[in-house]
Formats: sequence, C-alpha cells, structure tokens
Amino acid sequence: MPETARMLHVNLAPGEAGRYAIVPGDPDRCELIAAHLDNPRMVTRKREFTTWEGTLEGERVTVTSTGIGGPSTAICVEELHKCGADTFIRVGTCASTCADVQCGDIVVVSGSVRMDGTSRHYLPLEFPAVPSYQLLKALEESAVSLGFHTTVGVSITKDSFYTQTEPETKPVADELIRRWQSYVRGGAVCTSMEESILFSVGSSLGIRTASILVSATNFDGSVSKRSSADVYPTDSIQKPILSAIEALRRIIRQDKG
Repeated sequence: MPETARMLHVNLAPGEAGRYAIVPGDPDRCELIAAHLDNPRMVTRKREFTTWEGTLEGERVTVTSTGIGGPSTAICVEELHKCGADTFIRVGTCASTCADVQCGDIVVVSGSVRMDGTSRHYLPLEFPAVPSYQLLKALEESAVSLGFHTTVGVSITKDSFYTQTEPETKPVADELIRRWQSYVRGGAVCTSMEESILFSVGSSLGIRTASILVSATNFDGSVSKRSSADVYPTDSIQKPILSAIEALRRIIRQDKG
C-alpha cells in the first residue's frame, strides 16, 4: 500500500493516527472523549467512523468510533493500526447479566465469550478473547481511584441485539436461551457487541487492547431479558471516559518511563 493511500473506511493515511487510540462505538461519543484531551480537533468522518484527535501527556491520541458490532470494529482496529495505533481502549456501554452490576456501574472486561462470527476469522475458538493485562490493570485502578463502583469480569459478545433481548421470538429460540443460560451461570457479568472482536484482532496483530464499559441496565434475574432503567442517566458515559483518560495517562507515563 502506498504511504499516501488513505484507508477505505476510516479515511486516514499511514502516520495519521496516534499510537494511542480510544474507540467508542457511538460516533457522537468521540467529541465527548476528545474534550478531555489537550488541543482536541475533529479529523474526519466517513460511514460509522468519526475521528477526533488531541494530545495527552504530550502524546498524540486518536479517538475513532467503531460503529456497532464485529465487522466494523475489526475494520476500525485494522485500519487504525495500519495508520500507527498499537494501543486501544474501548469506551462504551453494556447490559448487566449479574446482580453485582447495576445501572451506572463500571465493568472492566477481563475476557469475553465469543458468541460472534467475526473473531473466528482471526483465531480458532479455542483461543481466548482477552485484553492486555497492563491496560486492564490501569483501567481498574483508575476507575476505583475515581470512586466508581467497578466490577472486573467476563462479558458476552454477540452479533445480534434482538436475539438477546427477544430470543423467544426467533426460530432458534431454544438454542439461544440455552447458550445464554450457560454463559450467565458461568459468571458472565455483562453483555456488549465488540469486546471479543477487539481482543481477538488485537491478539492477532500483537497489539494492546482493553475495554471499559458502563452498564445501561439493571439485571432483573432473567437469563433472557434485562430491564432497562426508567431513565438512563446520559452523563453516566462520563464514568468510563474519565476512567479511560486516567488509565491512558498512566500507560503513557509507563511507556515513557
């Protein structure tokens, strides 16, 4: 690929991404995250991929949205890596699958159930989807230091939102419910749609990845339905953002040291 060629999807060229990347799912969250960086500016927007950048501890930080789910997350990580990023922190939301995680609580993901298709294009199912321990530790320590109720645990990554929330309406309902029950009984603490892909792509590329989420729901005791809070506090997204920024400060200092 010519050095001046722009990526097909994120619309960046090699050298145009910082080493450190924060990757939310929602494009609108990029500006919210970049506001915590020094000298933030919008760089580009194409499809579901919105990119802002700024600096932290004197280092360039890229903030790019992945969109929802596996394929777009894999594309985002692959293309940002080609443009210079090797350290990725996902900031997002999740649904609780355990009583310990309530609406507004933080989850630092220690591994993910690979109930998706994209990660299988990178690694065999026997290979676990796990983050970088260095980043995981920094995220946990940062969230706790900021006073947020924090759980470290396994997430469930799935490809379809409505087969989770309405499994009984689908032709393969029995299989969906059975599998979901096994994950919850095994101790999964939350569910989202990007973690196993982020971790698997990261492992295949030899780069650092991690994820910090805020729960948008309370767990109602059912393995197939989660009950959303009556009013989800929109400012709750600041919890994982602030935690990620603090964690990234620590990582940058460690890298420099």
